[in-house]
Amino acid sequence: MSTPSDSAAEVDRREALRLLLRNPLVTARGDPDGFALVRRHADELKRDFERFFGYRLVVEGRFARLHKAGLGARSGRRLTRATTGTHFSPRAYAYLVLALAATVTAPEQMLLSELVAEIRAAATEAGIDLGEPGGAQKRHLTAALRKLIDWDVLSETEGSVDALLADDEREALLTIDTEIARRIVSGPVGRARSPQELVAAAEQTDHGGPRTSVRRRIAETPVVYLDDLGDDERAWLRRNQRREQVNFHDMLGAELEIRAEGIALVREQDDFTDTEFPGTGTVAQAALLLIGRLLETARPDGAGHPAAGGRLVIGVPVPAARIDTLLSELAAEHSSAWSKAYVADIRALRADVCRLLCDMRLLAPVEPTRAEQAERAAHAAAEDAGAQDSAQSGADRQVTDVSAARGQRAESAAADDAGEHWVLLAAAARYRPHATKRPRTEPATEGDAP
Repeated sequence: MSTPSDSAAEVDRREALRLLLRNPLVTARGDPDGFALVRRHADELKRDFERFFGYRLVVEGRFARLHKAGLGARSGRRLTRATTGTHFSPRAYAYLVLALAATVTAPEQMLLSELVAEIRAAATEAGIDLGEPGGAQKRHLTAALRKLIDWDVLSETEGSVDALLADDEREALLTIDTEIARRIVSGPVGRARSPQELVAAAEQTDHGGPRTSVRRRIAETPVVYLDDLGDDERAWLRRNQRREQVNFHDMLGAELEIRAEGIALVREQDDFTDTEFPGTGTVAQAALLLIGRLLETARPDGAGHPAAGGRLVIGVPVPAARIDTLLSELAAEHSSAWSKAYVADIRALRADVCRLLCDMRLLAPVEPTRAEQAERAAHAAAEDAGAQDSAQSGADRQVTDVSAARGQRAESAAADDAGEHWVLLAAAARYRPHATKRPRTEPATEGDAP
């Protein structure tokens, strides 16, 4: 938050920083006021992002692009279709990448049919079988092109890309911004030979070590739990958390809430993300009500700060069957107000509710945490280096033990399909259900094939 002593320029700079964290691509066409703000403070913003987060900011005449780093597996958020709010399917992502490949070297203007031909040619070159261009394929392709329009890579000069959905031969004239197209992809694609390598390479940083990686997680995720961090990161945060409260206030005008189980960035108006929670719609209401029902029984004993003799609790296990039962009960109670498609398909409702709660860091699948993964890697390295080096390394680092902070280690559920079991995380305790029945206004869920 700003204070009376903050200058107007300081307030504007912080607003521009938050804007770019929320929306890493700001264009003159899509957000003229925001882009003007970024251009006005471009030099300071470039310096601040590089120094504080290790991010690179590019500001050109028509756009500003913040090149962020990845945060590892399961940390990303799926794209959604603007018209329905449904998530991109794997096929829609394939079309999006192929469309980008076709636009980076495209002329300034193309007919829609020409762009589609270039996309199919790129697919053939990449060995991707797109199949016959039927109705589902056209919907996936249209969703990809609509996303490029949202990003101002494409603009509809005459006609609309929705012509793809029609049965006739209608055309559209598209204008292409190749400069923006070339800046969309930010990860080290050329250095990766598999999706797993790409995710790992995108997370790596040679700038600032634990300081930079912890700051990125604080700024980019709703909550950072201690077991989201490796030993070095937890040790750094323990030494510097009070100083970081000042740093984040000075940088972003936000406060850091420090608790035994982790740390979170708090602002009166949450303008770091475009995800609102609690929110409206069936999924958001079901998620909030589910949290309330789970909290009725998920109350661990002896929770507290280890320094005060308490037991560190980051989460408590929740059987998947419990979630299914509660969602079925809630769907029956709210059947007149909720989406009929979700009421009829509890599996689909569970998938989207759990995805939203995972995005908000209120729920997590039972799987190895980053702390456990780092511990395994350290043990493997220690075995290679020798037991004596391992003992010395452990003696040199005093960090909070997070090995059982989620009620059970991931290994205990490995034999019972870890992906189908969940952990209710500590931050869920701050939410209480206030959803009310309201007339259903959501569009029907699309039945696109993947």
